[in-house]
Amino acid sequence: MGHDILLARHGNTITSMRFDRRTNSVVALLDDGRVDRAPNLISPDMPQPVGITGLTADDRKLLGIMTGTFAGLGALMVGGVLAMVQFGQQLGLTEAAAYIPQSAGF
Repeated sequence: MGHDILLARHGNTITSMRFDRRTNSVVALLDDGRVDRAPNLISPDMPQPVGITGLTADDRKLLGIMTGTFAGLGALMVGGVLAMVQFGQQLGLTEAAAYIPQSAGF
């Protein structure tokens, strides 16, 4: 894990890397002489995925809210189209549609 972190931070400016067993971290010597270190384990405080989907409980909650929102908006749009079809004659939509130029591509 620490190797990946250091490579993401410094890329090809790393001269050498070694594992420090005392602190359980990876130490990198950079081209300019500086030293950087990164932990070699994932923090236990991070939320871990549950199940085979790889989603955390917060991810599932957010996806559920977004799915419900978009389903509601889709139902609202379908309802609006059905209302226009049902009441289009009474609202004058058929007469308004006659004024749309045929070259508009509709």
